[in-house]
Amino acid sequence: MTGYKDEQGEIRYEIDVYYVSKSNLGVGQRVGDFNDFSFLAVEHFEDFISQVEELSLTPEELDRIKEKREKEIDASLTKLNNDIYQNEKGLGENDRVYLVAAAIIATIGIPGKVAPLEKSDLKSSNERGWRDGDILVRKIESFLEEKALPKEKKEMILRTLSNTLLTENINKVHSGETQLKRVFTKIVDDLGIYYKIGLTTDFTGKLFNEMYSWLGFTQDKLNDVVLTPSYVATLLAKLARVNKDSYVWDFATGSAGLLVAAMNEMLIDAKNSIDSPQELREKEAQIKAEQLLGLELLSNVYMLAILNMILMGDGSSNILNKDSLTDFDGKYGFGKTDHKFPADAFILNPPYSANGNGMNFVERALNMMEKGYAAIIIQNSAGSGKAREINRRILQNNTLLASIKMPLDLFIGKSSVQTNIYVFKVGEPHEKDETVKFIDFSNDGYTRTNRKKASNNLKDTGNARGRYAELVNLVRFGKKKLNIFSEKEYYEGTINPKNGADWNQSAPIDTKPTLDDFKKTVSDYLAWEVSNLLKRQNKEDDTLGK
Repeated sequence: MTGYKDEQGEIRYEIDVYYVSKSNLGVGQRVGDFNDFSFLAVEHFEDFISQVEELSLTPEELDRIKEKREKEIDASLTKLNNDIYQNEKGLGENDRVYLVAAAIIATIGIPGKVAPLEKSDLKSSNERGWRDGDILVRKIESFLEEKALPKEKKEMILRTLSNTLLTENINKVHSGETQLKRVFTKIVDDLGIYYKIGLTTDFTGKLFNEMYSWLGFTQDKLNDVVLTPSYVATLLAKLARVNKDSYVWDFATGSAGLLVAAMNEMLIDAKNSIDSPQELREKEAQIKAEQLLGLELLSNVYMLAILNMILMGDGSSNILNKDSLTDFDGKYGFGKTDHKFPADAFILNPPYSANGNGMNFVERALNMMEKGYAAIIIQNSAGSGKAREINRRILQNNTLLASIKMPLDLFIGKSSVQTNIYVFKVGEPHEKDETVKFIDFSNDGYTRTNRKKASNNLKDTGNARGRYAELVNLVRFGKKKLNIFSEKEYYEGTINPKNGADWNQSAPIDTKPTLDDFKKTVSDYLAWEVSNLLKRQNKEDDTLGK
């Protein structure tokens, strides 16, 4: 820290924090921007140390660690699923999901407030009030109490989990142990390390993909429940221009993957733009409590969303178990229940079996917004006729900014539908001369496989990071950001706002011949003529020779 007194006697100062160590060869790495010393306070010090520790790892090293962890997580989740399915009788699909949720909540703990539940804390007792289920429920209740969840939300979670945790069969003692303790032990042994290390890997995405499969939705003939890959969820958040001050909602939340991605973008922006740790902490709390809202109708999937948000930082306050089309009035579900949620960013992966492939969800949400941006991923037939009438109505008060054709194998192993991302500016009618950016993102730089024994089913084989970053820039700033993409992949055109079925366009093919085309044609023709003459000459020579 250095400073001085100005002419008025006011102290002017600057603070810079550097990390100097053998690991960085004494060069010194700048830790971050700070305008006071609150980062040294007890409540912020662990975060500061974590920030320092991250400096010693390069992106390449972090990528290697992440890839290693993901392989381990895949193996552990598969092992856990097979073990419970084959060896634990009497547990339905929902029971398995709720047991995992309960075990994780009970063993996360809150430093200095709620001690994590240990395997040894479950005594497999028959004593009423001290059964393993009773102990788990009390620990979960303590955790939720300290998280300051709204009363109705806390009661709903406890009621849902208790229906599984307090059943008689799961608490019966056989050979000195209850089924509940046995399953709890398996969950902690197989998964505990991953959700206790800070969730820096894509643990929750993999966990919820696995638990979705437990619920049996993957066999649903409608293919309605398909999780959005985490990198696509992040793309949607960026396309919707999410920042620390955004108010983001999702009308078909699923396991809250899109909201988690949006929350991460908001927290990153806050961290990059707020220098005071105290102010940053307050902003992070506001983001999680007030700036995210999700709606999910299916109760078992809703529980996954709650757990996901709790694991990723507890932005679950306004995850609502409601039908967004018929049972939602646009207001906060908890806390400020008399206030309208001031949404200015909308992200969505709707159920494609819904009206207009799910465009009815888009219309509903945009009609409740006054400004902002929206990014949705949807079956592309929604833009070529399946949702014609809905699309016309949407364009009466919203502008289509971009139509992005996504890779056909994006949801490989789950669904094979062709999808597009549509990006809107909210609150401005679409004019017929409005420029729309049509982008063919069929080649997103990733190679995907669906091999169960593959070490990694998603590989960056074509500068995927660069292509995703350029895609966001193209949508926002236009052709001047064209670098990696070819001109065949990027096209600026127009749509008829009264059509509703012309949203999927591609760059027109130029059929006008150039001088080079003419020269090549003439050259090819002359070569063909010469070849024929030579063949005829050879035949005549052969005839004369005979």
